[in-house]
Amino acid sequence: MSILCVTGTSTDVGKTVATAALAACALADGLSVAVCKPAQTGVAVGADGDLSEVQRLAGVVDVVELARYPEPLAPDTAARRAGLPMLERGAVVAAVRALDAAHDLTIVEGAGGLLVRLGAGGFTLADVAADLGAPLLLVAAAGLGTLNHSALTVAAARQSGVGVAGTVIGSWPAEPDLAMRCNIDDLPEVTGVPVVGRIPEGSGRLDRGAFTAAAPGWLDGVAALVGAAALRGASAPVRPSRSGHKRRG
Repeated sequence: MSILCVTGTSTDVGKTVATAALAACALADGLSVAVCKPAQTGVAVGADGDLSEVQRLAGVVDVVELARYPEPLAPDTAARRAGLPMLERGAVVAAVRALDAAHDLTIVEGAGGLLVRLGAGGFTLADVAADLGAPLLLVAAAGLGTLNHSALTVAAARQSGVGVAGTVIGSWPAEPDLAMRCNIDDLPEVTGVPVVGRIPEGSGRLDRGAFTAAAPGWLDGVAALVGAAALRGASAPVRPSRSGHKRRG
């Protein structure tokens, strides 16, 4: 079983599309996948949230949302303003562990950046990942500012005792500017974390067939995170799969 927590350098950097792409790659490799969004904010009850988008794009069946608050704020603030119960750290960890027990891969999508407070006591996704012993996948912007934001996020993760497995650029333009092209080379040096994928801008507007067909090509470097070799922990030799990921024989 394997758990991967997806965080971002900030809000609106492409975490949900990256989560869907990861799920699509794992499903293509024949793995069972669940996605947990501990807190959804800024979406009314009954409306489609981030998990609906993951389902639409990747075809994931098993999704769990633990709390929803109507205002687009940090979850603890949104809960307080709405007079709704805050999430509890132990309940989030327990819910993810239950999903992990029944699936090959469980993806946990955070809210905003890594240190956004999710609930009671100000716990964050870094705390959840530490409790679960799960690595983070960092979704970053492409342009100016991303070196600093990414370095700060990786440093905060390490301070919490959490490893960062890789960085994915959440929206890579068809015509990247100079800063973006330089950032691809500089990010690994600045953060000590490899860039393992680039998701083309506008990918979230694709239909499921086009999205799932293209996703493995966006995340070639993330094979160790979603491939059977990483998930099953076997000691057999690794061989390439048809999707470009590696799986164990």
